[in-house]
Amino acid sequence: MKAIVIPKPYEIEIRDLPMPEVKEGEALLRVRCVGICGADVASYTGNQPFTTYPRIPGHEFSAEIVEIPDNDKGLKPGDIVTCNPYFNCGTCYSCRRGHVNCCTDNQTMGVQRDGAFCEYIAMPVDRIFPGMGLSPEELALIEPFSISRHAVSRAEIKPTDNVLIVGAGPIGLFALLAAKHTAGRIAVADILDNRLELASAYGADSVINTKTGDLAAFTEEFTDGNGFDVCIEACGQPETFLMCIDQAAFAANIILIGNGKRETSFVHSVILKKELNIFGSRNALKQDFLANIEQVAAGKTDVNKMVSGIYPMDRAIEAFEALANNKGDLAKLLIRIGE
Repeated sequence: MKAIVIPKPYEIEIRDLPMPEVKEGEALLRVRCVGICGADVASYTGNQPFTTYPRIPGHEFSAEIVEIPDNDKGLKPGDIVTCNPYFNCGTCYSCRRGHVNCCTDNQTMGVQRDGAFCEYIAMPVDRIFPGMGLSPEELALIEPFSISRHAVSRAEIKPTDNVLIVGAGPIGLFALLAAKHTAGRIAVADILDNRLELASAYGADSVINTKTGDLAAFTEEFTDGNGFDVCIEACGQPETFLMCIDQAAFAANIILIGNGKRETSFVHSVILKKELNIFGSRNALKQDFLANIEQVAAGKTDVNKMVSGIYPMDRAIEAFEALANNKGDLAKLLIRIGE
């Protein structure tokens, strides 16, 4: 089979590799479509601290079942599916308490283990989710949508809440889609107008470019001077975390999805003064995947506008380069495998 491999930073090769070994309890899948995640781009640029090389990237994907053992899910050959790409050990303290998304020995496909940018993969049956008729392109977007849904679920958003999402990249936009069904009103902040236009198209009640606008004045007007009940940080930068602290109401919830490497310095007394609840969010759970598949299949959410381009497998280097040099005009790029 052919596979997209990152042998070292800033290099991508298409290699001929052996077919995967299918173990007991696993299915053989033919990969159909894979999304390029920010973590994949970081692996390509050498900025992903958990990646070892050489590495097959990719954990946002759809696939067609080729072979599968008897199962109680009704899954059969020919079905188009997606999968949970976070492999947990099952024995650590987190796993024993049911927090499998933050296993202390977590191995995410494409980062700590080889991923889905290849023609075939073997996958445990219990990690496969029925596609409910969604297209391969839509199913490749379910994983990043699930990352955001899990984060939003941590905020326990109420219908009366004003929500601020800082960062209108794919994860921030998916957080907007996830929060729309529970929040009162949602504002989105970014420094790029084209991303804010997409946020408006996805239903944000208001947007602000923090490079050209006054966020404090915006918050004052949007929340009647109260501050935001929930702030969702989707950039991973010190500045955007501090924005959330500053714009949060007293007793607000702050959710951190963005993953960054820079240190943040601030006087932590403001957290005490406001009695802020600050939550980290990592990966997603089975229920997040299933809820998103059902939501998209029911026509309640259109994820297709998130796709900025689809590339064939032999042009993967172009897609990675485009995202590595993205000036904000690109959201999700997908690779069709086998084309």
